[in-house]
Amino acid sequence: MSWTPSSWRNFPIKQQPTYEDQALLHRVEEELASYPPLIFAGEARRLKEKLAAAGRGEAFLLQGGDCAESFSDFNAKNIKNLFKLMLQMNMVLMYSTGKPIVKVGRIAGQFAKPRSSDYEEKDGVRLPSYRGDIINSIEFDEAARVPNPKNMLKAYNQSAATLNLLRAFSRGGLADLNKVHQWNLEFIKDNPLGKKYDELSNKIDHAMKFMAACGLTSDMMPQLHQTTLYTSHEALLLNYEEALTRKDTDTGDYYDCSAHMLWIGDRTRDLSEAHIEYFRGIQNPIGCKVGPSMGEDELIALIEALNPDNEEGRLNLIVRMGASKIAEAFPPLLKKVRDAGKNVVWTIDPMHGNVEKSSTGFKTRNFDNILSEVEQFFAIHKEHGTIAAGIHLEMTGNDVTECTGSTSCAITDEGLASRYHTQCDPRLNASQALELSFMLSDAITEA
Repeated sequence: MSWTPSSWRNFPIKQQPTYEDQALLHRVEEELASYPPLIFAGEARRLKEKLAAAGRGEAFLLQGGDCAESFSDFNAKNIKNLFKLMLQMNMVLMYSTGKPIVKVGRIAGQFAKPRSSDYEEKDGVRLPSYRGDIINSIEFDEAARVPNPKNMLKAYNQSAATLNLLRAFSRGGLADLNKVHQWNLEFIKDNPLGKKYDELSNKIDHAMKFMAACGLTSDMMPQLHQTTLYTSHEALLLNYEEALTRKDTDTGDYYDCSAHMLWIGDRTRDLSEAHIEYFRGIQNPIGCKVGPSMGEDELIALIEALNPDNEEGRLNLIVRMGASKIAEAFPPLLKKVRDAGKNVVWTIDPMHGNVEKSSTGFKTRNFDNILSEVEQFFAIHKEHGTIAAGIHLEMTGNDVTECTGSTSCAITDEGLASRYHTQCDPRLNASQALELSFMLSDAITEA
């Protein structure tokens, strides 16, 4: 069947809003289609090459960021804190593994969220669910929950501003390896984890001084002064994605220019539905969540639909089973894909399968379960002779209290209320994410 950027509209679709004003929706889509792309096709192709290297075990993918970006929390400090956290984690992983780290943020577009129910109820009042700021507002108010097409324009503008700042950080000196100490976030510095990072920073300082003595400085070598942070989000709202789909003048291929990499969630991966139809036609590197309900034959059919040419770096399979299910559910899928000779990039999302309700009523995730799923993921790959290529985390560079546990900050159920700020799902704070990266480096080295 022939593909166009709009052919998804001929298929059934889940997790979409119902817009009351269709004429306004059409005007917004036309306006978005006239806007400049947020990323360029050449950038997406470079990311695909790097993901191909990760799939071969020659690099490692670090993907992380907010559960859901918001309009209200949009500011330079939050963006900078996440950027610095990514640099810290990159340094820990790169130093211990000796591999280049492919950094991909859940940022500059992560505005739409799938929901388990179309409605939510409080105190006897039933309203449509909050689906992310690109669709409606989080306030529990009837007017706020009406889907507004104009939110797509605001999401585009915020994404453009975020990308502009990220590129400035990446090229303007903040990523210089001579500044590794400056990446340490203020609220981490005084705990044992901050001191551990400082020890690593001192080793890098000594290495940089040695290289400078040999005549190799960051002024001469851009690799020591600059970095690249790619962007990604779940391409849930296809009206927005179609409007930002562009035909590359060099190759004639179509790219979704809203982000470098897009992924399909576990709730919208039905082979006969709209999201698969849209994704099969864009040439970006793409991802798909793989949950415990995925069947072996279904996964092979999914791979063949999304990556018919078996291209390296094209398809990132993001495993999200849960610590209690991964040992049973994942090995048959891994073996099936391996034996079929399919080129995929296997990464682990240890967040979405480990959601639980705290004794104080908050949705949370326990750090020990997150770590357990990561360790099991690497052990399973080692047993099957395959490559564990990356990790996918919901995290923030801020000092929030949303996930319990870890030795670095030891958040209890009672402590969750202190700084629980997420728009949707609980995130690792900067201390927990950095702690996980130290533990992850050990797991990679052992594997």
